[in-house]
Amino acid sequence: MSASTTVSTPASTREHPPLLVAGPVAWLRRNLFNSWWSTAVTLALLYIVAKALLGFIDWGILHAVWTVPADTKGQLDPQLCRDAKGGGACWAVIGDKWRFILFGRYTYVEQWRPAICVALFIGLFVVSAMRRFWRKELAYIWIITLIVIGVLMWGGILGLPFVPQDTWGGLPMTLILATFGLALAFPLAVCVALGRRATTMPAVRWLCIVYVELIRGVPLISVLFMASVMFPLFMPVGLNPDKLLRAQLGIILFGAAYLAEVIRGGLQALPKGQYEAADALGLTYWQKTGQIILPQALRLVIPPMVNTFIGSFKDTSLVLIIGIFDLMTTGKVALAEPIWQGYSTEVYIVLALIYFVFCYSMSRYSRGLEVEFSRSVRR
Repeated sequence: MSASTTVSTPASTREHPPLLVAGPVAWLRRNLFNSWWSTAVTLALLYIVAKALLGFIDWGILHAVWTVPADTKGQLDPQLCRDAKGGGACWAVIGDKWRFILFGRYTYVEQWRPAICVALFIGLFVVSAMRRFWRKELAYIWIITLIVIGVLMWGGILGLPFVPQDTWGGLPMTLILATFGLALAFPLAVCVALGRRATTMPAVRWLCIVYVELIRGVPLISVLFMASVMFPLFMPVGLNPDKLLRAQLGIILFGAAYLAEVIRGGLQALPKGQYEAADALGLTYWQKTGQIILPQALRLVIPPMVNTFIGSFKDTSLVLIIGIFDLMTTGKVALAEPIWQGYSTEVYIVLALIYFVFCYSMSRYSRGLEVEFSRSVRR
């Protein structure tokens, strides 16, 4: 037998690492029970979580009221919920008001249209999150999808009845405000961030500084109020933009100011050698910025940028101040009916779940981008 010949060991006789070195048991011991203090904290947290979970199951499932009968006039009678008050949840309020919560005062028989719009928004987000679609064709997909959404929401063509904008509300309104707000705030934020670093153009630099500091120095409610009340005063006579457009403008300006500072942080964190290398290649300012500087700067600020996106998505609930019925507002209005006024907990749990799904999806996607881009950098 030659020296290079090796003897293979049968799979049945191979030794596995000890349980305390690798595997679930090792992970638990290393992360949750590696000391007496860690063990005590873990057991205390497990007790609190288990107690809360069992309490919710008892209140929200085992002793919950899912439906209530109707009285002689055809109206729901929540007597069963009143009998179980304090002992179980009354999910019948969701069964009665879910269409109003999701779609607001939109024409009842036409609510299939905003439902399709919600599905189109979600599909647009999913397609945009896939890196294989990050081409110029994605812009056409956005334009076509938004046109279809506008046709469905307004109607008036293709045999669809016209639905006035004042009746829009619920989840479609929240998605419209958040999507257009973030999509238009991002390029404005990039321009402002670059403008704040424009040392050769002091007028532009100071204009960007004043804009950012002014917007960041006031709450969003103030910006929305000013956009609703003051903005029409600067318009020509006879030109009065609707309140949705005014609210959208306020959200865009507010979000762009915060995003600009996040992007500026990424530009400052980039090593100076990247700028010098781009200059050495003879690239123009826009070639250097678009092909070398911005891609690296944006990669560095993915966590704070997504955090700003999440905050902007939730801040759309503040449009109540100018009379727009977003998802949170329709939930509050649904509780105005006297028979359901005592069951706000159930409605707010459903609203919180909807917000959580969208915000957590953004968070998980950003984590995936961080891991992927970090892997490419290490290579």
